[in-house]
Amino acid sequence: MTDIPKFHEYFAPALRVLSSTSPMRSRDITTAVADLLELTDEQRAGRIPSGQNRLDNRVNWALSYLYHARAVSKPQRGVFSIAERGRDLLARYPDGFGLSALETYEEFREFKAKANSRATDSPASSLSTDAESSPLELAADATEQLNREVAADLVQRIREAAPDFLERTLLTLFSRMGYGGTAGALEHTGGVHDGGFDGVINQDRLGIDRIYIQAKRYADGNTIGRPDVQGFLGALHHAGASGGIFVTTSDFSSGAREFAASAKPRVVLINGKELGELLVEHGVGVQERQTFTVVEVDDDFFE
Repeated sequence: MTDIPKFHEYFAPALRVLSSTSPMRSRDITTAVADLLELTDEQRAGRIPSGQNRLDNRVNWALSYLYHARAVSKPQRGVFSIAERGRDLLARYPDGFGLSALETYEEFREFKAKANSRATDSPASSLSTDAESSPLELAADATEQLNREVAADLVQRIREAAPDFLERTLLTLFSRMGYGGTAGALEHTGGVHDGGFDGVINQDRLGIDRIYIQAKRYADGNTIGRPDVQGFLGALHHAGASGGIFVTTSDFSSGAREFAASAKPRVVLINGKELGELLVEHGVGVQERQTFTVVEVDDDFFE
């Protein structure tokens, strides 16, 4: 990710923009702040794990915190104006300021105290004076970290399971991903006479469009090289396959990936890390533990 200013580093620029033009819509403030800070197109386009634009997220949270500190006001939905307190902050901190400056105001201390009393370990309570991320980013990052840990654990559990467990797990995964469809089918073919394949996806009822699967349950660090992928491609040609998916619980060498990138029919390589991510994404081998709902004020309600 290309670095952009930390969460608190948008306080002063937002106030500076509003000090010259008020009121302004939040999206216009974001654009003006990006222009003021001379952010690149890449920095402006970055996204957080949830898919939201990272710059929009940080500026909007900065505006929200300035609002709770009464440094800005909201004359109408999605519109902000600088308040006298905001002008005072700019005068006192011409080089920028963080949360500690906002905490000098009773209104902001009350806001943060209420947030902390509702959830001691909430993102809002974990923000420090030099916090880089917004509360939503912190929550999204924490969720992503948990998912990475679960994904790694899933792959390790598969390594420790029976030999054909990976093959059957892949059929479940690809079914969840929509392969096979209602008219097709997924078939486990692993065995002595499997022809080098561990599964097949019939994309149509007649089996004309067939994708073959090969799975290698290897320990971490056991890298699969180009010769194995070449052998898989040869088997695909012999079977008249539409394509192939080669999955391992370890990894592929750079040579193997370069070869697969130009192979015909197409060969998709999925290593252990990618496998774990797909299992989590499509709910295979996991169960939902807890759901969090993120809400925001509905300005329409007050109009």
